[in-house]
Amino acid sequence: MRWFTPATEVDLCGHATLAAGHVIFCFLASDRDHIVFRTQKAGDLVVSRQDELLALDFPSRPPARCAAPPGLAAALGYEPIAVLAARDYVAVYENPDRIIALTPDFAGLAKLDRAVIVTAPGRDGVDFVSRFFAPALGVDEDPVTGSAHCSLIPYWAEKLGRNRLQARQLSRRGGSLVCELHGDRVTIAGRTILYLTGTIEI
Repeated sequence: MRWFTPATEVDLCGHATLAAGHVIFCFLASDRDHIVFRTQKAGDLVVSRQDELLALDFPSRPPARCAAPPGLAAALGYEPIAVLAARDYVAVYENPDRIIALTPDFAGLAKLDRAVIVTAPGRDGVDFVSRFFAPALGVDEDPVTGSAHCSLIPYWAEKLGRNRLQARQLSRRGGSLVCELHGDRVTIAGRTILYLTGTIEI
């Protein structure tokens, strides 16, 4: 398996892996309880059934504190209370309202050397919330980003003192994820819904 945005190849993609697993479970191998994908950039990845959810077994990528890169706060429109980095920058804010209210300057974000995750503590049964911006990769805002949770899960597990977490991505479409930290791996589970089927004649 390999993953491509409209602009480039990426090293890991959660929703595409989840979607491929859904198609195989529904149409090609309905008797299986897990699928192993061999990927070029992320090793072997497993998608498994967990009752009504499909779960991804992905690498954990804990972010480390770093200096905020020039232009980050200006492009996001509001100064974060902390900035970290792993594959992506992680900008931490104080509450979900701040995350919802952000109206990023995507041209400014595209000048950074990494994509940007913004995150904050959640409320009402949600442990943390996030959004994900990657305009340099051809995706201004991703609806739900499994790969971002490879960094969010270890960060919030340490902050909140527990390994099983409920997450919500606050994009326009939005998405809920059940997350768990297992040492150097994370489990990211969610519901999948068949959107479209069709036939292409060549």
